Amino acid sequence: MIATILPGSSNFHAIGYNERKVSKGVARLLEIQNFGALGTFGKPTPDELVRYLQEYTSQNNRIRKAQFHVAISCKGHEKSEAEMLEFAHQYLKEMGYAEPGQPLLVYSHYDTDNTHLHIVTSRIAPDGRKIAHDHERRRSQEVIDRILGNNRKEKTDLDIQAAKEYSFASFAQFKAVMVSMGYEVYQKDGTVFVKHGGKVQCKLPLSDIEALYRKGNTDRARRRQLRSILKKYRDISTDKEDLRKEMKNKFGIDLVFFGRKDAVYGYMLVDHKNKTVLHGARIWAVEELLDFSTPEERLDRIEDFIDRLLTLNPKITQGEIYGKLRKQRAYIKKGVVYFDGQSRPLKPFMAEAIDRNNRIAWVEMFRPATEAERNMLCKIFKVNRPDLVDLTPEHPFSHTNTVNRLHEIFDDEAAGSVKSKLFEEGFTIRQDDNATYAVNFKEHIIINLTEEGFDLERLKRKPNRQQPARQPGHSQSGKPFTRLVKLRDNGEGSHSEKREWEVGQKGNYDEIDDGRSLKR
Repeated sequence: MIATILPGSSNFHAIGYNERKVSKGVARLLEIQNFGALGTFGKPTPDELVRYLQEYTSQNNRIRKAQFHVAISCKGHEKSEAEMLEFAHQYLKEMGYAEPGQPLLVYSHYDTDNTHLHIVTSRIAPDGRKIAHDHERRRSQEVIDRILGNNRKEKTDLDIQAAKEYSFASFAQFKAVMVSMGYEVYQKDGTVFVKHGGKVQCKLPLSDIEALYRKGNTDRARRRQLRSILKKYRDISTDKEDLRKEMKNKFGIDLVFFGRKDAVYGYMLVDHKNKTVLHGARIWAVEELLDFSTPEERLDRIEDFIDRLLTLNPKITQGEIYGKLRKQRAYIKKGVVYFDGQSRPLKPFMAEAIDRNNRIAWVEMFRPATEAERNMLCKIFKVNRPDLVDLTPEHPFSHTNTVNRLHEIFDDEAAGSVKSKLFEEGFTIRQDDNATYAVNFKEHIIINLTEEGFDLERLKRKPNRQQPARQPGHSQSGKPFTRLVKLRDNGEGSHSEKREWEVGQKGNYDEIDDGRSLKR
């Protein structure tokens, strides 16, 4: 049994993910608990479920990503749906998510070769406290072992004895055997550590392993055979995980790669049938082994990958996509995807969605607390879906400080132009039919001047009384003198005051879909 804790979210996008599976006929809502009156007169909509969880979570506004989303699966179909549901309830109780009143959604999925459930709830308990999440993944594995009655240390000892029966010529090869069994192995100061489930399960002297080293396999015919097999299945695989699965299922050979997932520097072949370990470099270079597709084919996969990201998180921004694409040595910019010197425009619906999400991200940086603020910001940033913008439960403390500072400016009768003073403070004035706003684009602040009771008459520009400037010249005697020249005044104020750099004018805010500018 496996429990995979999936990423958190502030907008509970896991509901949309599961409900889309339901609409495609590959999942169903198996259980709903503690959602008040929702579902009394029919199946609640996804939006209703999201709103309920957001309202429930708002009792603790310190938690930004309150979604708890976990997938529980078994091997094949060895467990029935009812047995999986019973296990899920035990698991949630042990993890602290089963107190009376805790909202809970359980979905059953049928789109893979193994029975699995998806559970969605909040990380906030019914009393408003945050549910403990320290060492969450390690605790999750311990809970599974406890429920199933697994003795992980005993199993580790048995697997180590089995690994010692293999033919290996180095610690790296012994490590490859253990890794193929699902363990993490490392050695330090002459001691070998065997780790599983987030904990060290066994320690043994390195000398015990070194005593088992045997001469490496020199069968050239076998190496040529393995190279031919690898090439054949490389050409029909989409990536190294697909290739690994084919080799394990068809030949009982585990491919154990070394390095980071996106920077593999080597591999071993663990032949379980013959209990031997072979160094991959003696079979086929890792660069050739992992060369699966042409750039054009990779662009197809990258585009599908972006589409899946948008499906899982409809509000994902270009910056977030960029971070995920870096592992594939690709990136997107202004609706175009780039990879290995090749480029291709994204499908219009994806490019438009990403551009919209970039703009939504800018709006949410201002943390609007009212629909009026949100609507004004959406107008500024040209967001045509205000309903997708999350509202902050209440204004931050800094909002009050800013209002007080603006009152000082408005109340200063000695100030010449209030609007100029606001500009010096980094604010520009924006208006709609109902209110006037002061907006600071650098600090991401928006103040509803109308709602806060400011004297808007003070915003009217006063005439500038400028002294003539002296312009250098020369007298008849040849000595330089300064000539008085009246400054030009067209009644439009200073050039600085009219610098409309903000979004909506000529400035660079049309460039906000550049992933590099959206670090949050």
